[in-house]
Formats: sequence, structure tokens, C-alpha cells
Amino acid sequence: MKYESVRGMRDILPGEIGYWKQVEEKVRGVATCFCYREIRLPLMEHTELFSRGIGEETDVVNKEMYTFLDKKNRSLTLRPEATASVARAYLEHGLHVREPFQKLFYIGPMFRYEKPQKGRSRQFHQYGVEAIGSLDPALDADVISFAWTLMDMLGLSGLSLRLNSIGCAEDRQRYRKALAGYFAAHIDEMCTDCRRRYDSNPLRILDCKESHCQLYIQQAPASIDYLCADCDRHFVEVRGYLDKLGLNYGIDARLIRGLDYYTRTVFELISKDLGAQDALLGGGRYDGLVQLLGGPATPAVGFAGGMERLILVLQKKNRSFGREERLDLFLAALGEEGRLLAVTLAQSLRSQGISVDLDYRGRSLRKQLGYADQIEARYLIVLGEDELGSKQGRIKNMDKREEYEISLTADAIAHIVHGSKHGD
Repeated sequence: MKYESVRGMRDILPGEIGYWKQVEEKVRGVATCFCYREIRLPLMEHTELFSRGIGEETDVVNKEMYTFLDKKNRSLTLRPEATASVARAYLEHGLHVREPFQKLFYIGPMFRYEKPQKGRSRQFHQYGVEAIGSLDPALDADVISFAWTLMDMLGLSGLSLRLNSIGCAEDRQRYRKALAGYFAAHIDEMCTDCRRRYDSNPLRILDCKESHCQLYIQQAPASIDYLCADCDRHFVEVRGYLDKLGLNYGIDARLIRGLDYYTRTVFELISKDLGAQDALLGGGRYDGLVQLLGGPATPAVGFAGGMERLILVLQKKNRSFGREERLDLFLAALGEEGRLLAVTLAQSLRSQGISVDLDYRGRSLRKQLGYADQIEARYLIVLGEDELGSKQGRIKNMDKREEYEISLTADAIAHIVHGSKHGD
């Protein structure tokens, strides 16, 4: 039997890991600058957390969740997103009591049963931020600024921001009625999903990507025309902060995002290099989610981005970005005594933070030297009979093609390698 990975769940091989490590490093670096602290969440939750928090009529809950019964017949779900889990943790661990204002970030795998395609898998990875406990429009701008700063740190340009407001719960009800009235005249010509959504939640019709449905969606009423005075003022102030920060945006009056917990500000940061599915990340306010899950009324705002999509753009734009760390030193050993010295030197040097490798396949000296070139080792030392007898050797700088006499002690070797790494 030939074993293969489950469809839509792929291996991330060593040649790709450089991109992943550097993206994760940038996320953590920007999070530190913006004073967000990391939270790590379980891979599965009770199903009700998502069905209640995200919304029964969303595509995520209705079609895409990996849900199963455990041995006690409880319904569990592999997390399809992390915001509901963060809100649950915020309440469960009493963060809302000890310090109601929290700025949190996460990185990790999510699971959705979708059609696999480029940049979209059934197991995928997200990074995201959640700022909980403030209704300040400046916080909306802060979250969006985090996203822009991250893209700048990654060297990405050619991005644009879609921005909208869907208002509070009362605004959404008015908007929902307006959409139902508008789509009533067109729904018979629209797809099966849109007809189902019309009966359950007309707002979800705006999620449809079918081209013939888009003809009607583009003419639908705009959510910003149904905002109350408070929500309208909030949206004006958010745009004012973005203007001050020099973050360009365009109003997309039919952007609602795909999850029911969103309120007020919603946004997507998009890349022209991704094709039709062009969103690198998206988010917005979810001022009612914590209360919906049993906590006090607590405003919040955040975003999540897909690692796979981001890495696709990075690979296309900057192929050197994900280059792996080079090996500091390769020890080419001849004979059993040379090999023993290589093993002991490697152990001592690794304890000093130097990356070292040696041959484990009994290859000739010529092949060992060729391998050191192939992996672009920064330094090379040959350990043969002469070196063993004199306890002296030559270390070769592989970039400059220069050699230096050296004592074959870990400290002497480390001094040269460390000095070179720090520009001494």
C-alpha cells in the first residue's frame, strides 16, 4: 500500500521552512513593537463554541468544519479559526476580570473542509491579533497599522486595503431587511446557496463568488447607508486615523466578511499577486462576541492572515527571502581517528552556538569537500593524519577562499567563526 498525506493537508519540507521561520519571526517582532503578547490555543474545541460564535448560517459552520464525536459522545471540532477560541480563553481564565484590556497574537494551524487549491489547504496556518476591551477607533487603526507594518517588514508592496463598516446589531437588522427587499426581485435567478441564504440570512448572499450572482450583488444596497449616528461617527474617526497614518484604503460598501460575529469596522488587505482570491488577511470589530459567549459586553477588534498565501507572494516577489541559515563549519575527516576528533570538536563547538556538520556516509575526501561547497558552508577544516599529529590545522573561509593556520581546539575555532559572524 502506498501511503500519502490526506487530501488538502500537505507536508512542509525543509526547503520551504526558511520562509515559514522568517515570517513567524517577523510576526513576533512586529507583535513586540505593538505590545501584543502570544497566546497558544488548543487545536479542538466544543463544537458549540464555533456554531454559536461564528454563526450557524456561515459557510464555515454550515459546510467546512471538521466535526466528530469523542468517546463520551461529545461533539468536538478542529478549530476553523482562532478568534472564538481567544474569546473563550479570555473568559475562561478570568482575563476579563484581572485586566480587561488585552492585546494578544497567535500563530498556528486551522482546519476547514474546502476545495484544495493554490494557497488554500484543508489544514492551513494563520497568524492573527486580537485587541480586546476597547471601543476606541484608534485601536481599529492600530490593528490595521500592525498589518501594514508586517507587510512592510516582509518587503511587500503593491498592497491595498478594502474598508467598510457594517454597524451595530440594530444597523445590521435594518441592512438585512434592505437586502432582503432588494434580492427578492432577483433571487430566482441566483445560485442554490444564495437562495438558501436568502431565507436564513440575506447578508451571507454578499459572500457568494459566483459570477452571475455578482452581477446582482454589485448593485445591492451599501451597509454604510444604514449606520446609526454612533457607528457612522466611529467609521469617520477610523478613516481619520488611517489618513493621519498615511494608510491608503478604498471603501468597499459590500464587504461584510464571512463570519457573523463582525460589527462596525471590517477590512481586508489584498495583494494583486494572488489572483481572484486576493486577500492576504482580513478582520474587523467583533464587539458582541465575548458577551455572546457568556461574558460581559466587551468590544474587540482583530485580524487573521493566511501563512500559505503570504508565503506564495513572498516566493514570487523575493526568492532570497526564505534562504535557510548557512552551516558555520564543515569538518572533513579522514580515517577513524580523524572522525573521532571531528565528533568531539563538533560537540564542543555546538555547545558554543556554532552550527557544525561532518560526514556520516564514509565518503572520500573529494566528495566531502564537494558537499561542503554544495551546502555553502561558511568554513571548512580538514582533519587528517598531519592535523592529528600536530594538533594544528587550516581553516578555510569558503566565501573568500582564504585559509588560516589554527590550533585545533574548540575555543580557537570558535573565535574565528564567531568573529566572522559578527563582522570582526
